[in-house]
Amino acid sequence: MLTFIDLFAGIGGFRIALEKLGCKCVFSSEIDPFARKVYLENFGHLPENDDIRQLNENDVPEHDILCAGFPCQAFSIAGRKNGFEDARGTLFFEIARIINVKKPKAFLLENVQGLLNHNKGKTLRTILDILENDLEYYVPSPKILNARDFGVPQNRPRIFIVGFSKDLNIFNFLYPKPIGKLVVLKEILEQEEVSVKYYLSQQYLETLVKHRERHQNKGNGFGYEIISNNGVANSLVVGGMGKERNLVIDERLTNFIPITRIKGEVNKSLVRRMTPREWARLQGFPEGFKIVVSDVQAYKQFGNSVAIPVVQAVAEQVIKTLSLTEKKTRHLEDSQGKQLELLF
Repeated sequence: MLTFIDLFAGIGGFRIALEKLGCKCVFSSEIDPFARKVYLENFGHLPENDDIRQLNENDVPEHDILCAGFPCQAFSIAGRKNGFEDARGTLFFEIARIINVKKPKAFLLENVQGLLNHNKGKTLRTILDILENDLEYYVPSPKILNARDFGVPQNRPRIFIVGFSKDLNIFNFLYPKPIGKLVVLKEILEQEEVSVKYYLSQQYLETLVKHRERHQNKGNGFGYEIISNNGVANSLVVGGMGKERNLVIDERLTNFIPITRIKGEVNKSLVRRMTPREWARLQGFPEGFKIVVSDVQAYKQFGNSVAIPVVQAVAEQVIKTLSLTEKKTRHLEDSQGKQLELLF
């Protein structure tokens, strides 16, 4: 059984993906207290260290695969000049120093698509240079993969970076191909009537309409968006008007009695926000995943999470690559052993 560690663990998207593939989590790290609470409720323990910057890399257990969906930060030096020193002070450095000491067979990293051109491409070049030259890993070209191509109705392009220890003599890796089936929004929407608290007031909806019109008049594309039941959601984002980018029309409401302090009647078009459970489904979380925090925190957590089906597809390719290499190594050792037996 392959083992893995779960860095910047959030609420465990990586963990769910790799455990589905038969791997065992031996360590996790997460700083957000609300995410840690959800992690504990669903996996039975708190992440072992709340601040990865305070973590002693020697205390991390041995593992086969390092997983991390790390925040994107610019490096202080333009271009790579000093190896680890270029990354010091960034959260990527925390990953690099653990890899440097524990030397896992492979790693699987995920980040926003913007990493590709972050700091005019210098950030990604520095990351790859450190992984390949300082840490001595084979790193195939990073790949942009979209969640909508792997079974969830969300347009969520993310960059994936995988690597294999050069000691394994792996020099070829194929990222997963799209499953070839488009899942649409109505397949993940609630089956029963949704609480009135998720419906926009008429006044707020009118404010959104005016706000979008002002931006459109300036040539901007900013504004709310109502997603068709046969459409695909926009990428889930945290903060600002993130929830308003994925509104739906739901005409099943029968109980109009307000349960929040928001004033005003429900909008006449019956437009509502998606629920936290619907956001969970957009990220591929199982139905049994427990949401034990407020809606505000739940939206934040699912918005920050990885799309599980994409991570699982990439991880499956990583595991297959490792497995194939191990078979070749065993075959070579068996062949050499038989040759020695013939000689003696």
